[in-house]
Amino acid sequence: MLTVSHLRKVYSTVVAVDDVSLQAKKGEILGLLGPNGAGKTTTIRTVLNMITPDSGTILFDGKPMDERIQNSIGYLPEERGLYRKNKLLHTIQYFASLKGVSSAESKRRAYDWLKRFDLLNYYQQKVEALSKGNQQKVQFIISILHDPEFIILDEPFSGLDPLNQILLKDILLELKQRGKTIIFSTHQMDQAEKLCDAICLINKGRVVLEGAIADVKNRYGKNTVTIEFDGDGKFLSSLSSVQTAHIFENYAELILQDRQAAPQFLREIVSKLEIRKFEMTQPSLNAIFLDVVGGAPKNGEGPS
Repeated sequence: MLTVSHLRKVYSTVVAVDDVSLQAKKGEILGLLGPNGAGKTTTIRTVLNMITPDSGTILFDGKPMDERIQNSIGYLPEERGLYRKNKLLHTIQYFASLKGVSSAESKRRAYDWLKRFDLLNYYQQKVEALSKGNQQKVQFIISILHDPEFIILDEPFSGLDPLNQILLKDILLELKQRGKTIIFSTHQMDQAEKLCDAICLINKGRVVLEGAIADVKNRYGKNTVTIEFDGDGKFLSSLSSVQTAHIFENYAELILQDRQAAPQFLREIVSKLEIRKFEMTQPSLNAIFLDVVGGAPKNGEGPS
């Protein structure tokens, strides 16, 4: 288990991380969420001992970072760090050797993972010949080839098409079932909602929301309505029964003033929109994110 307590990092006059505490349990996927510049990457690099914090403690299973722990961590950075002129298999084996994996074993594991990601035919090609999505798959392979206990992934779905996103999602769930501790940093709220057991939402360097996904949703009440429709839904935000509106082209997620207002709300909209789906539900993680970080005003239209 990873335990971060009261982490703080200041650059000149900028407070990048301000009293951040979080826990990632064994066999759990923790979503580290937040807008651009929130402090997610600084938090990750501090946890990995790449940046020295000004204060705070970081413990892995109750122990501070040492070489043994460092070799039990897999890290996928957001930016690519591959040697573009090197051949694919050699690149994977090189990074595996830094984690103490023998040449023969790294080659065996590399073939297995390359086959799973449909990259085996590329093993002799240079990294620069691969597409952006395939390079992302290679970086993921490198991050887990040494079978780490702690896995930290910064935007792992970047550059992947829908099919490969599903494949990566299945692999992450397999790793979770094997008891791996996974921190998953992303801007994609739908992926976080499907994958994570718990979240830690950071904004402006501070933790503004945390807890199990189910608990976070319950905390935001049960007055949420989702509708799919044909027509112009811009008027939805002006209805007296609507507290907050996130309106898209043919979809809207709205928080009503009161759960009992749902029948009245439905009567108000059926004459103006062709309703394809109407559902009382819990708020999505995306709607919660927008509300918490100030991305959507009350009775205002959401992003389109």
